[in-house]
Amino acid sequence: MSEERILIIAVKKPEQKDERFQSSLEELISLGKTAGGTVERVITQNRTRIHPATYIGEGKMEEIKRDVKNFDIDLIISNDELSPGQLRNLNNYFGVRIIDRSQLILDIFAGRAKTKEGKLQVELAQLEYMLPRLGGQGVELSRLGGGIGTRGPGETKLESDRRHIRNRITEIKRRLKLVVKQREQYRKRRKLNAAFQIAIVGYTNAGKSTIFNRLTSSDSLEENQLFATLDPLTRKINLPSGFQALLTDTVGFIQDLPTALIASFRSTLEEVNEADFLLHVVDVSQENQVEQQKTVMKLLEELDAKSIPMLTVYNKRDLTEEDVIPLQHPYIFISAYESEDLEKLLYKIESVLRELWEEYSVEIEPENGNALVKLERNTIVTDKQFDEDENKYIIQGYKNINDPLIYITKN
Repeated sequence: MSEERILIIAVKKPEQKDERFQSSLEELISLGKTAGGTVERVITQNRTRIHPATYIGEGKMEEIKRDVKNFDIDLIISNDELSPGQLRNLNNYFGVRIIDRSQLILDIFAGRAKTKEGKLQVELAQLEYMLPRLGGQGVELSRLGGGIGTRGPGETKLESDRRHIRNRITEIKRRLKLVVKQREQYRKRRKLNAAFQIAIVGYTNAGKSTIFNRLTSSDSLEENQLFATLDPLTRKINLPSGFQALLTDTVGFIQDLPTALIASFRSTLEEVNEADFLLHVVDVSQENQVEQQKTVMKLLEELDAKSIPMLTVYNKRDLTEEDVIPLQHPYIFISAYESEDLEKLLYKIESVLRELWEEYSVEIEPENGNALVKLERNTIVTDKQFDEDENKYIIQGYKNINDPLIYITKN
């Protein structure tokens, strides 16, 4: 199947900074490519406000219509969310399919979801997004077909009456509640086992999955595309001292994520909220990495996760020659493909944890070997000596403030 030819339209409002506007356009081009299309044209317009009926002004409408014909455009994508009325008017005027940024992101998520939960969450977000826009889809909803913006719930579902869609939404929410309960039980079990949880967060395509795979010898999807990872994966890792933790790879963040998507993926994103420690991965080779960091911090705030201790990992240092001033502290610069850098990252995680945790010193009798093993797995042991006179091990290290070390008592 040949790639769809895309034309992007975008309105720049006075309050938007040039840098942010430009980065959102570049991102939309990348999103189009990720969805399987080729962006042939980008048409922008400066306006004090978005046109209520057609999004973009009349003069530009004529220019777009000419370009649709000249460049044989299959799909128009708007940088901003379109109202049902705008969608209908643009559809009627241009005679080609029109979607907006939100619908494009939802479409990519639909193609990436692998688990039952992921698929349900995407379908829910798509249905909730499409329900008020049914009237705006024009002739496109009356025929079956493929293409960008049409994945997920089939068009036959969308062209049926609203009651059917509302019933489907209710059913998905009911099924998701069961999945959420299972996820909560799994989290509780991890907490009961005193498992220390580290979540990798960051902007989409920052290299989170590469770091995750290298640290856990795993094989989650690694691609130079936006949203390569959608369903969170959790694996065990060992830090240099022997301390064991659970590492979770999460879905990438992006500016202007559709509200419906954030709501639907709440339980998945709660993996971040449940973490004891965050690795915030930043792609330093990106020109707009400062903007991307701000987006991630804003989303972490919305998830009530901003207070979780965090190490910022400035990744892809091998792809930039410029000096990058770190926005966040503590931080480390690495290349995920350098084994030496990954080793440094593990040591850095331990170093940051030692600053956050409290020091301890305990004596353990030789026959209590089980406690010794648990200390090495659940704390950062810095010194272990055997006192022959006392016939005891003296262990020193750092422990999580919330860890009462109850397992050092004799079994």
